[in-house]
Amino acid sequence: MTELTVPSWGAVAASLLLVALIALIARQQRLHLTKELVIAAGRAGLQLAAVGAVLVLLFQHAGLPGALGWVAFMVVLGGQVAGYRGRALPQARTTATIAIATGTAITLGSLVALGAISPQPRVLVPIGGMIVATAMQATAVSLHRVRQQAQSDRPAIEARLALGLSSREAFLPFQRSALRTALLPTLDSTKVVGLISLPGAMTGLILAGVDPMIAIRYQIIVMYMLLAATTIAALTATRLAERALFDNAHRLAPLDTSSARSRRPVI
Repeated sequence: MTELTVPSWGAVAASLLLVALIALIARQQRLHLTKELVIAAGRAGLQLAAVGAVLVLLFQHAGLPGALGWVAFMVVLGGQVAGYRGRALPQARTTATIAIATGTAITLGSLVALGAISPQPRVLVPIGGMIVATAMQATAVSLHRVRQQAQSDRPAIEARLALGLSSREAFLPFQRSALRTALLPTLDSTKVVGLISLPGAMTGLILAGVDPMIAIRYQIIVMYMLLAATTIAALTATRLAERALFDNAHRLAPLDTSSARSRRPVI
């Protein structure tokens, strides 16, 4: 078997030529994104290097409590990012954080309880990161869609309320639409996994020299856990957002769109 070539820091620096290329293209096409592309690339490199150093210390000294603490940190940060997408909704960031935490806890806890993954820091942190990222994306799409429908379909919602429906019944079709929108990207990627692309977990294991059939088993577990995380997080987000939209008298709350436009993402 050919020995795996591990990229050096020099090779990493050389890959900056790709960043220079896309920055040049952006400038020639007058996309007004050159500065943002350079900043994003530099920030990504620094963040990954810093996280790598932290993970070395975490794996060597912090143990299981440190790994769970790191996953909790990712959940909180993901809640802030996803909450921005539904920022006009009442308690959007709290809702997003709870949704991501629920999806992560149930999915990661089930994998450990079923023996699908080992409860070791170097396993929990990367697996937890994938779960949190997927739950965050599903939550962001859910809240964004709920916000759009609460604004654009307000007359239809209030008409259903006027007919005597409860807030739950009045908003149910719109909640289902938001939930469906959040689930479709993960469903589509699951349908074509292995046919159009080799997913990250499988690719990483193959690059590390693991037998492809072993890598496939890991990837199947990953795809199923991402489906679960997406569904649980999106369902939790839409249900909590629905409750926050109505008061105890089943009246639809006004959305503060002016303050929402003035806010900026936390990262």
